[in-house]
Amino acid sequence: MKPILLDCACDLPDSEWRRLATANDPFISRAFLGAAEQTGAAGEALGWRAMHLALRDGAGRLAGLLPLYLRQHSFGDFSRDWNWPPAWQQAGRDYYPKLVTGVPYTPSPGPRLLAAGGEDASIAPALIDAALDLVAKLRASSWQCLFVREPDRLLLEAAGLLLRRGVQFHWLNRGYRDFADFLQGFTAGKRKKLKRERRAVAEAGLRIEARHGDEIDAPLWRALHRHYRDTFLRHGNHPAFKAEFFQRVGAELGRRMVVFVAWQADRPVASSISYRDDAALYGRHWGTDIDCPGLHFELCYYRGIEYAIDHGLQRFEPGAQGEHKLARGFEPMPTWSAYWIADPRMRDIVAAYLRREDAAMQDYEAETAQHLPYKLAAKR
Repeated sequence: MKPILLDCACDLPDSEWRRLATANDPFISRAFLGAAEQTGAAGEALGWRAMHLALRDGAGRLAGLLPLYLRQHSFGDFSRDWNWPPAWQQAGRDYYPKLVTGVPYTPSPGPRLLAAGGEDASIAPALIDAALDLVAKLRASSWQCLFVREPDRLLLEAAGLLLRRGVQFHWLNRGYRDFADFLQGFTAGKRKKLKRERRAVAEAGLRIEARHGDEIDAPLWRALHRHYRDTFLRHGNHPAFKAEFFQRVGAELGRRMVVFVAWQADRPVASSISYRDDAALYGRHWGTDIDCPGLHFELCYYRGIEYAIDHGLQRFEPGAQGEHKLARGFEPMPTWSAYWIADPRMRDIVAAYLRREDAAMQDYEAETAQHLPYKLAAKR
């Protein structure tokens, strides 16, 4: 099979995307990637040049796809490689460009080596080989396959990529009947504190509702985008996604986008934007116009947990970082990314660094697990 490079996710029609085994993932979708690329968030002006690798069979049908971007910096890919470019420079080498497989501005584990339904097990190795050939052709320093799930992790490790462990905090559904049933597993002190946080929001007189992407009109999208934008600007960060992106993705993903909105009378004053598939809810962005104690936790965590329970989802992944999530019942979970380093000497240096980091990450995961609010936290 000959690999083909695509300049945009939208170069493939919906019918071909639907053939890919993505487990209904909202991020590795034509809707999300295509909108990000066409509205500029994942465009060349912001350092994302799409070079998606597509494989076609002898009949011309799509057999596999590897989302891929050529990058001149690391902003927005969550690769955690900020200290690597100086190491390359000290060795007299260039770190950029690099190739990245991942979702722009979205550190959410998901499928990366995408095979069409009915294809054999040779597709994923063929995608890996094509990516490594492209690294050599472009003289890139590396290929980074970020936030992979277990099946892809095993294939990437077998192909010789270096694995890197991370830690995120995820909520796991253990068959809870409702939010109260979930809280029954907390120690008394932790349960009381969480209820106090929720009570403060209730006493503020806010009305909170969940809406799906296809249930939001243009005026509400403008307010939701303002919440998202202002949060980024307040912290000195760049809000890459435009209002057009959210409106377009919401319409295309429909119920795979979930937004929790806080209303003050008829005015939307705060919101949290999430996505979902058949198994999990994924928290992404939040913002507010008002100062209300506990509102962040209510919209970003508690409403998401309630939604996951009500809809039978197995887990809720609210995004990267945040040890404050532990007290709300989110547990430390390992994440994995894989790295192909083209230069043998730099590869050895990175491998040694990752071994040291891995030990620290394992210690961190074990230590944070001791701070969970559950009565039986030590046994989890």
